[in-house]
Amino acid sequence: MAAEGRTTTDPPSHQGCAISSVRLRLPAQRGELRDRHEDGHHLHHLVWRLGPGVRVCSSAVLGGGIGPRAWILNAQVPGGYPRLDPDRHLAEIAAAEGLTGPGAGLMTAADVAAYTTGHDGGVTATVTAGLGVRGWAAAPATATRALQRPEDAESLGALPRPEDAEVPGALVRPEDAGAPGSPFRPGTVNIVVTLPVALSDAALVNAVATATEAKVQALLDAGLDCSGTPTDAVCVAAPEPGQDGGEPFAGPRSTWGARIARAVHTAVLAGARPAP
Repeated sequence: MAAEGRTTTDPPSHQGCAISSVRLRLPAQRGELRDRHEDGHHLHHLVWRLGPGVRVCSSAVLGGGIGPRAWILNAQVPGGYPRLDPDRHLAEIAAAEGLTGPGAGLMTAADVAAYTTGHDGGVTATVTAGLGVRGWAAAPATATRALQRPEDAESLGALPRPEDAEVPGALVRPEDAGAPGSPFRPGTVNIVVTLPVALSDAALVNAVATATEAKVQALLDAGLDCSGTPTDAVCVAAPEPGQDGGEPFAGPRSTWGARIARAVHTAVLAGARPAP
């Protein structure tokens, strides 16, 4: 979700985080896997240096919404993330990378270096999948109270904490929160989709919905009884439309929506299935 009152131009406040970054390798569609150290943790992040002329529609905690974006950042943080300013933290990482202009920043406790990709007809989907804390979107109110404390609010970009972790294979239930011996496994499925064609405003929103539908299909195909995690996020990047207004449709049966769905399904399925 977009964070209010903060922009990517705010000066960073490192709060003791010494960030160093080196280039490791290049995934598809201009994304780079990067390496950094923060407070004794060895972490990774993915960076898309989009440049001018690209619009992004996203639910990112930094730079969410629809608008021109020069970069996208998907950053790994430690489990039990302690900070309450993830948007500022992402701005710090962006500044260390030399990123300028407006951007979109996502965050996850999952292993970003284990990202997966899917490609279809010029569309690329890049996914980081942490599925330790998962459940159904339309859960009963009693099943989500454990995650409704202010410090766990999705609008703050907070990540699941050990006391909110599920028993393996089960849905998040109040009686499971804080259960003795419950293992903490990071959550959040972050999806970044890049397209070579412009989309209209409506099609951009539709593309996010299509990517989400494909994510759920992939989770079910992987044998997981869930629709996702409480903090999943999606970014769709496409060229800015010209006078024609861009492609008008991105539903799953449109030309580009079908490609988005297949690419996302491939990437999420690869990330959700346990390694052999």
